[in-house]
Amino acid sequence: MPVKKNPEIKSEQSSPIVTRRSAQQAKIQTRAMVKSTSTSTSAAAATSTAAAAGATLSNRSGEARKPSAALLEAKRRARNQLKAQSNMSNIVMHETVTDIFQNAVNAKGMLRGPTALIFDETMSQHCCLWDKLHWERPERFTRVLERCQELKLVDRCLRIKSRSATKEEILKLHTAEHYEQLELTSGIRDDENMEELSSHFDSIYIHPSTFELSLLASGSTIELVDQLIMGKAQNGMAIIRPPGHHAMKAEFNGYCFFNNVALAAKHALDKHKLQRILIIDYDVHHGQGTQRFFYDDPRVLYFSIHRFEYGSFWPNLHESDFHAIGTGAGQGYNFNVPLNATGMTNGDYLAIFQQLLMPVALEFQPELILVSAGYDAALGCPEGEMEVTPACYPHLLNPLLRLASCRVAVVLEGGYCLESLAEGAALSLRSLLGDPCPPLVEPVQIPRQELTEALLNCIYAHRPYWRCLQLQKTYDTNSQLVGDHLTESSPNVDEHRVHRVWIGGPPAMDRYPTRDTAILLPPEVHARNKARLRILRAETKLSAPTVRVCYAYEEEMLQHCNLHDVGHPEQPMRIKHIHQMHKEYELLTRMMPLMPRAATTDEVCLAHTRSHVNSIRRLLGRSPEELQELGAGFNSVYLHPRTFDCATLAAGSVLQAVDCVLRGETRSGICNVRPPGHHAEPDQPHGFCIFNNVAIAAQYAIRDFGLQRVLIVDWDVHHGNGTQHIFEANPKVLYISVHRYEHGSFFPKGPDGNYDVVGKQAGRGFNVNIPWNKKGMGDMEYALAFQQLIMPIAYEFNPQLVLVSAGFDAAIGDPLGGCKVTPEGYGLFTHWLSALAGGKIIVCLEGGYNVNSISYAMTMCTKSLLGDPMPTPQFNNGSGDARKPPTVAFQSCLETLQSCLEVQRHHWKSVDFVNRRLPAGQGVVSENNNEDFLAATLQQLSLSNDQDAQGAAGGAQGDQRPSGSKPKVKVKTLTEFMAENKEALESEEMFAVYPRKNCPHLDQVLKELPPSINTNVACGDCSSLTENWMCLSCQKIGCGRYINEHMEKHCLKHSHPLALSFSDLSVWCYKCSDYIDHPSLYNILNLVHLSKFQEPMAWTYSCEKREDGCYSNQLDKDEDDGQNGSNFYIHLERDN
Repeated sequence: MPVKKNPEIKSEQSSPIVTRRSAQQAKIQTRAMVKSTSTSTSAAAATSTAAAAGATLSNRSGEARKPSAALLEAKRRARNQLKAQSNMSNIVMHETVTDIFQNAVNAKGMLRGPTALIFDETMSQHCCLWDKLHWERPERFTRVLERCQELKLVDRCLRIKSRSATKEEILKLHTAEHYEQLELTSGIRDDENMEELSSHFDSIYIHPSTFELSLLASGSTIELVDQLIMGKAQNGMAIIRPPGHHAMKAEFNGYCFFNNVALAAKHALDKHKLQRILIIDYDVHHGQGTQRFFYDDPRVLYFSIHRFEYGSFWPNLHESDFHAIGTGAGQGYNFNVPLNATGMTNGDYLAIFQQLLMPVALEFQPELILVSAGYDAALGCPEGEMEVTPACYPHLLNPLLRLASCRVAVVLEGGYCLESLAEGAALSLRSLLGDPCPPLVEPVQIPRQELTEALLNCIYAHRPYWRCLQLQKTYDTNSQLVGDHLTESSPNVDEHRVHRVWIGGPPAMDRYPTRDTAILLPPEVHARNKARLRILRAETKLSAPTVRVCYAYEEEMLQHCNLHDVGHPEQPMRIKHIHQMHKEYELLTRMMPLMPRAATTDEVCLAHTRSHVNSIRRLLGRSPEELQELGAGFNSVYLHPRTFDCATLAAGSVLQAVDCVLRGETRSGICNVRPPGHHAEPDQPHGFCIFNNVAIAAQYAIRDFGLQRVLIVDWDVHHGNGTQHIFEANPKVLYISVHRYEHGSFFPKGPDGNYDVVGKQAGRGFNVNIPWNKKGMGDMEYALAFQQLIMPIAYEFNPQLVLVSAGFDAAIGDPLGGCKVTPEGYGLFTHWLSALAGGKIIVCLEGGYNVNSISYAMTMCTKSLLGDPMPTPQFNNGSGDARKPPTVAFQSCLETLQSCLEVQRHHWKSVDFVNRRLPAGQGVVSENNNEDFLAATLQQLSLSNDQDAQGAAGGAQGDQRPSGSKPKVKVKTLTEFMAENKEALESEEMFAVYPRKNCPHLDQVLKELPPSINTNVACGDCSSLTENWMCLSCQKIGCGRYINEHMEKHCLKHSHPLALSFSDLSVWCYKCSDYIDHPSLYNILNLVHLSKFQEPMAWTYSCEKREDGCYSNQLDKDEDDGQNGSNFYIHLERDN
């Protein structure tokens, strides 16, 4: 190709070494040279031939110009490679090249589809004829439908005709005997016999219509899945009953008869040949039936979040704990997050989704998502006793809606507070329809200690199987106490200890109660919950503009260009190509176009000094040479006579979008503007940027709309130094930047973009930098940053507006960024952010210098805001199996996130626990091996031997075993429990930990006992009333290891070795690292026993009781071995 030398470009000696930088320079030079035209077509052909042969190019003045050495070297290597391939095969090989933007191309015709809704009004017939107050009653179904109709949701859905499941479909998972037993009850009006039959199953009643309605519920769920897989609907909801997730292969259980979700999953596997199905079960009761069906099947990932309380909550199964991870080929595909306390809030559930479910779901790459949607964890439900607000359910559902090609089916399970059930289900359907997530009225509370323990246990158990769960560092479990001091590697507050605690529920029954099974909340609690729900419903904003997106673009912004380098990366064609692609994808007619306007001087001065504004204003009329000289005085800036007009127009266009969104005219905005802005400093231009468009917009929203919290997310590959400096002392703006940093060597260079730069003065903590120190970061790395850091902090901040500095130079194919984020990845991140601020989000173009990359990427962001489905990014590419070595980029990503979390945990409590270290090793779980193993308290203590405890996978024997019982547990005193279970403990039908009979530190026990001890005293450090201990040297009261570890810290700090538990009356020696049981401790134990149980403690020691309380600390060897002593502590362990 003939080229003419541009007199404005100085000739430079090309380096003979082929480097990435030299190749990039060669490309830019070639683009500039192509702009020159040849004198004739024949000359073009001749010169092209000469160039191909490596000949010298001649320009008009006769100067000789050599081609770039980098390009010549690249061509030489390519020729040699092709020649080698030809020699090996002796045939011409044609390699198929996959278009890196093929997914974005495929998305062109993907428009938002309907949301399917399936229900049948006959489902209200199923009821308990002998207990009108039974929780599983028809109103659960009718109230949900009524609320959906009130919100005008039903008419917006694609109604799917309900159908009954066939016997063949039911027998895919259930036995013929199971099917026929229920079939025999069809139409039977004998209440007495039906109640008798029901009593043989746990929490079951049978109605004459139960068989037909159970078939209808299962068939409707299967039909919904068929509609989604065949593309008739984008997503959908099944409002059905009876529920299904407790139903097992051959057992009715927990209000359930046929397992609706499991049958639908099996149907999708068999008929549609799907290979990856994700089942999410957030019913407050563990769906053991669903778990058992797929426990050894890697095609189905089952993820359950449920109340557990160390097995004391129904269904009281070992298999409901975090250690049940699957078996055989399914190992690692079963997740249980056991909640060991009531009162879990929105913050707890969001943490589960962000830190565990979403990373695993992204790596699993499901083809279908089924949600067992129980709403009994919602505020007010008497069975769950949790505090998840109804408006939180859309936030849980939202991040899933762009996975699995948007094929998400929500299937109703439990929920027994009619108000929160109806609201939660209706808002879930609203979310499926594409309406924005409603802002959460109450602040998101930080995750509770019990939740973080369970979550980290679950992460630990699954680390060997999932690459995405490698974020936490590990510690050596062999570290010990040395003398009276902790070694450097000894356990501390940042070291999570993995323990299994088992309390269990009542023994299995031959007959189960059929009446009066409803658990009523205390009247004052019920009234408080009802009032709170009323306030939440009144204050939750559900209105949303009809128009989804406004669009800012003006051709006048094309005038800003580099007069001396037409191939400069920040070129006018960037926004023109984006606009053209929006037109090709037919998006422009679906958005509200904004009338362009220039930002006023006062508006620009919201983020910049007046002298800076005036210096840019004075560019008009300057000569090209003057402009070049002025631009050279700044870092990576070029200037044009129309720069001021274009820059103020770009800023003003973003302000137009702010007006449009905050006035409620549209939900969100897309700003296709230039020049970019995020590098622009308050007093000067920088890095292709003149005025900081997003910073001006944030200040404008605060000034003119009175906003108190604006979130700026900057995913440009370069750190937004200007935005950071403008807001570093402003607590009203949270700035989060994820960028390539390379230890400060990547533009804009220097330490400002590092993770430890958190803001100044009042703005300290409101600056979050996520600096990549390696190139090659892709969708998975960015997604982990979003889910495990950006989204938790954003939810805690609770923004009123989200502004995205959307640079697309981290996109795959960008010549400067060196990263691999796909266009569909950007679309997904946009969707996640749209859950914040009631959907008020504005995406503003920053960098990005491959016009194809930025055009596809911005188009995917727009389609995301318009609600269109799009291809799911291939997150496991580059990550792969956790058992394979990680890529350099992924490992560096983990190191960056760990560093960020370590700093940000001091400012954002939502991520405080995430960076705790886990034990090294492959999922070895210790059980009950600390002094608080029985901390879930004797107040619920009632144990069964459970010799026949089934495996988590079920089986013939396991399928027949009853699963537990819902009746409340009777409270027993320690004396009663000891007497009742002593024989079983001594015969090792139950397990116990025998304490030491001597201790060299007994002389440090306080000598003068108080007249009494109050076991209801709170921890002196945190005021906790749960699991407290008393120091036996100074009577200090502190909480145990499962709370905040204040007793352990006290004893280690002051070298007080012995502490007594108010929970189980055990005595622990920190220096011996063991339990102690010695007669000299009787008097103080007796005082605690009197306070706790209002009766004296029995003397059980082999020696005679002495009035002076003095006993020898030297026991014979047999007693020291602990085999002949009669005293033992009831420390429960797994019975296998």
